[in-house]
Amino acid sequence: MKPAAARPDFRSIKLLTYMMFFIFAMTTDAVGVIIPEVIRQFDLSLTQAATFHYGTMIAIALSGICLGFLADRLGRKLAILLGLGLFSVACFLFVLGSGFIYFLCLLLVSGVAIGVFKTAALALVGDISVDCREHTSTMNLVEGFFGVGAILGPTLVTYLLSRGVDWTYVYLLAGICAVLLLMLASRTRYPRHVQPQRPVKWTAAFAKMRDPYALFFSAGIALYVVVEAAIYVWMPTLLLDYQGDWTELAAYALSIFFVFRAAGRFLGAWILMILDWKLALVLFTGGILVCYMLSVALGVDVALWLLPLSGLFMSIVYPTLNSKGISCFPVCEHGAVAGLILFFTAVAAALGPLLMGVLGDWLGHINYGFVLCLICAALLWLGAVFNWLKDPAAERLAIGV
Repeated sequence: MKPAAARPDFRSIKLLTYMMFFIFAMTTDAVGVIIPEVIRQFDLSLTQAATFHYGTMIAIALSGICLGFLADRLGRKLAILLGLGLFSVACFLFVLGSGFIYFLCLLLVSGVAIGVFKTAALALVGDISVDCREHTSTMNLVEGFFGVGAILGPTLVTYLLSRGVDWTYVYLLAGICAVLLLMLASRTRYPRHVQPQRPVKWTAAFAKMRDPYALFFSAGIALYVVVEAAIYVWMPTLLLDYQGDWTELAAYALSIFFVFRAAGRFLGAWILMILDWKLALVLFTGGILVCYMLSVALGVDVALWLLPLSGLFMSIVYPTLNSKGISCFPVCEHGAVAGLILFFTAVAAALGPLLMGVLGDWLGHINYGFVLCLICAALLWLGAVFNWLKDPAAERLAIGV
């Protein structure tokens, strides 16, 4: 257990972390609303426009696994300052230029920046947590703020466009927020940086791929992200076939999903303080599996209700797996492990929807893509059951944090 002296400026550190995830989500999750506008603006194909999503995710993935070591080598504070500084510059440049390639390059730069400060922030949550239970609870709160940003970002872009204001101004707002966070981070007292016994190399995250615990939690996260990304990328397309009496519900299904996910994460911070995390994962991943099974088997009339509801069950899965995966390792390795997990997160977010689209094109309907996600949801639940019955990481978690 960490002594209180190792946790200076505790409230400021938590606030800073919450707001970093908020602005991160505000920009990345607004891309779905931005893509139709850039298609019209630059006369793009769907494949070209999709790079606004895939390009960012790939940049985050490569940044996480190649630059995650900075959080361990430089310390959390310097890595956060570096990431926020680069992110704010990229955001401000959105309103100073134009062109598809120009914007795509800025998205790639912002993805690299997000990978740097998010990895450091994830490592920092582990540093300031007293034990594994608090780590998991805090991660759910962090992801709750991410969920709120995911709601606000698309809503803000939609409002700007309705008022005739260019979508790039959402990045200007994010840049201003990033500068404010940069100022807060520079004035915040962080826990003392634990210098590793050996110099941290840029291949540190790659080295963690040989660790079975890192791979176990990373694989679980990848399965989860495929299942979640299916909702915010392809659910609106699936619901286009709906012809019933609840067309207004279909129009707001994605917003309802985001609200359920955000609310569930704030609630999850409390649930995981009273319920064993292994059992909670079994119950919540089981709820996701049931929602997908019934949606695929009974069709769009049922999917209209159950896929948005699945956000409530998805709420605790990612932050719980993330926190436990990081907690399996000593503090001086948290940056590398967080980078590896972020790599799996971003790759799954990019490739999952892509494979769904390929299956939908090949077999004639996006519903077949959701069959793929049903398989991923089943594998995720089986992994949670195995973890509950065998508790393979118990020894690591007892000494990791």
